[in-house]
Amino acid sequence: MLLTRRWMVTATLVLSSVCAAHAQSFDTELQLGVAAYRDSRYEEAMRHFRKATELDPSQASAHLYLATCYTNRYIPGVESPDNLRDAAQAIEQYQRVLDLDADRASKINSTKGVAYLYLNMKKFEDAKDYYWKAAALDAKDPENYYGIGVIDWTACYSSRMGARAKLEMAPGENLDPKNAEQRKICDDLKSRNASAIEDGIDNLSKAIQLRPDYDDAMAYLNLMYRERADLECDDMVARANDLRTADEWVDKTLAVKKAKANKAQSAK
Repeated sequence: MLLTRRWMVTATLVLSSVCAAHAQSFDTELQLGVAAYRDSRYEEAMRHFRKATELDPSQASAHLYLATCYTNRYIPGVESPDNLRDAAQAIEQYQRVLDLDADRASKINSTKGVAYLYLNMKKFEDAKDYYWKAAALDAKDPENYYGIGVIDWTACYSSRMGARAKLEMAPGENLDPKNAEQRKICDDLKSRNASAIEDGIDNLSKAIQLRPDYDDAMAYLNLMYRERADLECDDMVARANDLRTADEWVDKTLAVKKAKANKAQSAK
């Protein structure tokens, strides 16, 4: 990675030599960190990157490398203080990059990094906000739209399953519009989730348009259509159509996964 420097022009030879030594120390720490990271010596790499950020806080590259180390050390779903601290420190370093005059690629990577961490920390609104920021920086990256779709589905699924649990309904049991209590649940869920379901379908579809073999997005699009079908408790035709569409996306997902597996096998 090419590094950019901001040099101060001075009239004194002493100050010039100090600046040069400073730059050399920064470069040395950065290079040692990269070498350690490539050799999977992550703790050592973090020490060098941290030192580099101290030597020159204005250089985005060191902050981005350090953020990447913290992100790699973070374990999604683990709520221990140390693990959450790693996520928080990664976000802090990514934010440093965003606050600096970094290049576009660094800003994109940092924005997506923050979105990924917030998503796995279940801070869904924050994650969605950063995925939209990433999409604004790179409208052709399907992963941003996929992330938004996953967040939409997670919110809809959680509220739907919570409502069903209160009624002690089986997972595959349809909401009955003739049952007053179930009809109320259906109407409440439709009011709460309909917009997110359409948003999720739109964004997952866009991800697949940008990456036609995006099997993960296909799998979630199947789930999104099932979410919509469950709320069509008083329209059996629409429900059947959405379930049929969901099944078609299951078939497409399996076909893509099989094609990828065959391609990987052939490459060996």
